[in-house]
Amino acid sequence: MKYLVGLFLWCHIMAAQAQPDPFPQAANAYLVKVDGASIWEHRPNDRLSPASLTKLMTALLVLEQGQLQEVASVSLASTLETGSRIALKAGERFRVQDLLAATMIASSNDACHALADHLGGSETRFVARMNRRAKELGMRDTHFANACGHDATQHYSSAHDLARLAHELLKYPSLLEITSQKNLQIATLDGKKLYTLANKNALIGRYDGALGLKTGYTPNAGKCLVAFAKRSGHEILLVMLHGKDRWWDAVDILDLAFDHARAAP
Repeated sequence: MKYLVGLFLWCHIMAAQAQPDPFPQAANAYLVKVDGASIWEHRPNDRLSPASLTKLMTALLVLEQGQLQEVASVSLASTLETGSRIALKAGERFRVQDLLAATMIASSNDACHALADHLGGSETRFVARMNRRAKELGMRDTHFANACGHDATQHYSSAHDLARLAHELLKYPSLLEITSQKNLQIATLDGKKLYTLANKNALIGRYDGALGLKTGYTPNAGKCLVAFAKRSGHEILLVMLHGKDRWWDAVDILDLAFDHARAAP
């Protein structure tokens, strides 16, 4: 009898643990959460380049400050940004919420840098705030060297840390109202210049329940993604770092995760 009880308890414990990795080749590191519980993971604590997933921390600091209607001016330094950008002009003025939209939807480095300058006084000071906040959140395998996600020796994160960051961001429903938009237009404060934002997240508008959050890519970081989807009351969070076939793999993983959620007692 004691043997049977022990066997039952052992089986119960094993069932509760993370299941075998069903997608070992999908990415250098990934993590999947269903309704807040991790179900699959692959090298979740590896320190890897996060590319524009960095902007999730920039967004968190913007949302925590809470002054989305405040006016920010585009700095000259912002216009010198490289990589993904929407060609903002120095001196243009925007609502903070519009620069946040450009940062999250179009992955605009110039908008992201403008936010860093506005909130921190300079990108350097803002990055110091990013690292302090990461430490407060217990992101032990994360260090930022810039606000936008450019590759740098001391710029890294992990799938586990990015999932923790995403969890914090999801406390702000207004963010999903932004990241779930397939296309959006923003305007300068005077209304004279319009910028059209196209969402870099290919899941938005194509995958049922997809609401965000952020894509990333550099040659060093590879294809990165933090995806959030909600369907039939279930929430799936997927973090991929250095993915191989980002979109097809993401769809397969999300589908299997929703199947898992439906099958759960």
